[in-house]
Amino acid sequence: MKGRGFWSDVKKYKVLLLMLAPAVLFFLLFAYIPMAGIVLAFKQYNYTGGVFGSPWNGLDNFRFFFDSGDAWRVTRNTALYNLAFIVVNNIVQIFAAVLLFEVAGNWFRKITQTALFLPYFISWVVVGAIAYNLFNYDYGTINVLLNAVGLESIDIYNTAAYWPVILIIVSAWKTLGYGTIMYLAAITSIDTEMYEAAEIDGANVFQRIFKITIPNLYPTLIILVLLAIGNIFRGDFGMFYNMVGNNGLLFSATDVIDTFVFRSLTTSNEIGMSAAAGFYQSILGFATIMLANYAVRKYDKDRALF
Repeated sequence: MKGRGFWSDVKKYKVLLLMLAPAVLFFLLFAYIPMAGIVLAFKQYNYTGGVFGSPWNGLDNFRFFFDSGDAWRVTRNTALYNLAFIVVNNIVQIFAAVLLFEVAGNWFRKITQTALFLPYFISWVVVGAIAYNLFNYDYGTINVLLNAVGLESIDIYNTAAYWPVILIIVSAWKTLGYGTIMYLAAITSIDTEMYEAAEIDGANVFQRIFKITIPNLYPTLIILVLLAIGNIFRGDFGMFYNMVGNNGLLFSATDVIDTFVFRSLTTSNEIGMSAAAGFYQSILGFATIMLANYAVRKYDKDRALF
């Protein structure tokens, strides 16, 4: 009976299951099957033995990773950058969504939404090229303007201190449109009778925003923050690599776990250590999302992910 019930459900929902199949296949091929490669973190990899035939070396890869002195630096950079991205991006996105909602005129709102959303589709390669033409010491736009008014050029690509601010601003600019749409959708779902009642009671626009709009955005904000926290130890490789490249002078302020793993593979061919760093990154991400979800459940279990 159970078997017939299962197959009858498959037949009944075959169209929906067929629509779901590409996503299931994607995660199966690129997320679950590659998990078998975790064994490389505990092996001294050689090309003769391959992934499963190479000799075991216990925790030597992890020991080499931590003894190299890079573990703390890349972990710190990854976590701090993602924390900054979460805070700054969400504040800017909520501000933009509220502003668009309060602006009269649907045509202006639509045009502005489109303009804000366009950077999201720009490749990080193109963004990196734009940044290079802005910050280049010899002929970058910023230095050309500084020289035009009699000021000295700024050597941005050889000064690590500038890059935390640059990367945070670029991240906020590129994700502004996508996040704004998420929050704007949440705002438009708020019962309009609440705004009408507040207006009748004499509430001004700022009171409506802080007493109605923002409190009703908390569920959306919590979900987006929880999802982002799950990737707090996973840097955006496309952004960091295309913005900075292999500029060793900037590694102290821009090197994250993902770029460190990539560089270990391409320059020193340390496959075992790269796998160990990736495994370490995954464990940190899993522990973080579990702790964050536990904290949210303690506060309000209805707003937790699980």
